[in-house]
Amino acid sequence: MQTNATSSTTTRRPAQRRANKTVTKSPRGFAAMDPEQQRRIASEGGKASHASGRGHRFTSEEARAAGRKGGMASRTRPETATR
Repeated sequence: MQTNATSSTTTRRPAQRRANKTVTKSPRGFAAMDPEQQRRIASEGGKASHASGRGHRFTSEEARAAGRKGGMASRTRPETATR
């Protein structure tokens, strides 16, 4: 343990890594799945949301309006206007 010079409390140092050994984690969840299986599961989610009435597909007009709004927002902020 190490004593902190500015206070009377003691603090612990974080665990040291071994210099020779690299810690690697194996992928979990979607990262461990086959890309085709990920696509199938994502597709099921999209179909379910549309079937329940909560899904939304943008029309070209809606997308155009959203893009216009985003452009206006970036123009009104001084820090992003010069970039």
